[in-house]
Amino acid sequence: MVTGSDKGQEGLEWAAITGVIATVSVFALAQGLSYPLLSFILQRQGVSPAMIGLSAAMTPIGFILSSPLIPALARRFGAGRTALTCAALSAVVLALIGCTQNVYLWFPLRFLIGVVTNPLYVLSEIWVIALAPPARRGRIMGVYSTIISAGFAAGPLCLLAVGTQGWSPFLVGICAFVLCGICLASVLPRLPKVDESGHQLSVLSFVPLAWLLLFAVVVAAGIEQASLALLPVYGMHYGIAEARMSALLSMMIAGNIAMQVPLGLLAERLTARFVQLICIGITTLGCVLLPLLIETPLIWPTIFIWGAVSYGIYTMSIIELGERFSGSALVAGNAAFSLMWGVGGISVPPVAGGAMDVLGASGLPITLGLLCFALALSSVVGRGKA
Repeated sequence: MVTGSDKGQEGLEWAAITGVIATVSVFALAQGLSYPLLSFILQRQGVSPAMIGLSAAMTPIGFILSSPLIPALARRFGAGRTALTCAALSAVVLALIGCTQNVYLWFPLRFLIGVVTNPLYVLSEIWVIALAPPARRGRIMGVYSTIISAGFAAGPLCLLAVGTQGWSPFLVGICAFVLCGICLASVLPRLPKVDESGHQLSVLSFVPLAWLLLFAVVVAAGIEQASLALLPVYGMHYGIAEARMSALLSMMIAGNIAMQVPLGLLAERLTARFVQLICIGITTLGCVLLPLLIETPLIWPTIFIWGAVSYGIYTMSIIELGERFSGSALVAGNAAFSLMWGVGGISVPPVAGGAMDVLGASGLPITLGLLCFALALSSVVGRGKA
């Protein structure tokens, strides 16, 4: 029998989940806006593409180096206070970037924005995982992944409305971070104390507990970043117009956005690990089919599904993380996820690009296919061990 008290408690949990997801969606919009904005500004200043790429790499480096610090910060200052402080600092650092407009000063500032935004993202994700009822965790994390992707995609669209010159785009990003803090503050009293636990874990001590999940995060990040960076180059090898390759990338992102909730619902029925294995298998098949279908109309549904299942590898990893861990282990695990996402995003695109230099266009699907095959093999062999 469900009492009025139970219904009230459930209502508070859903309100808290909604508030945290709103927080992360605003964060994603601010991040999605800043990447292309800063690249456009540097391009107008005549900065070389290589220097623009190095500048952009500062933010994920900030993610990587700050990730091991998150559990200690949450324990020392509290997860809520840490996240609110990071929201405020993110707005300040973005304002400093807008003030300086200098490529060399942007290197440390873009590193700093990675450092201060990462705890906000990680802790918000932890709260969503901790709040999600086990029976509905799949669909909730599917919604979460969808909104994150949609937020990042909406960032560049904001630039169409406000332009890329002057203070207007920076003010949108600054206001987004401020709104992020307001959303978080409004639900903070309802959030679980994820930073309180008897046995404390660091990021490094978490790695042996779930190495397979962390490997899956590396693969998902690597596929996403390598695809976004190198699919246009891949298309050029086949003489495909830039506009068509841009549309294919949009189709891949659309698959990512549209299919995470259905995959989450499937995980509730079949388990996250089994659905992840399906996603890995279909992603591997997509790598095999890419060179066969790239010049045919069948590439459109293929790339849509490929985008859905390749990111689904990460969504299933989040779901399984929430099923297996709680308290300080969940904090350490999510920080480790952030670290491994940065590692995959930075390491895989150069490897795939180098393979394309040696093998031609086929280097991209071969690299990503081998990565997926290694994950599939590890998932089968290591099942029950990690």
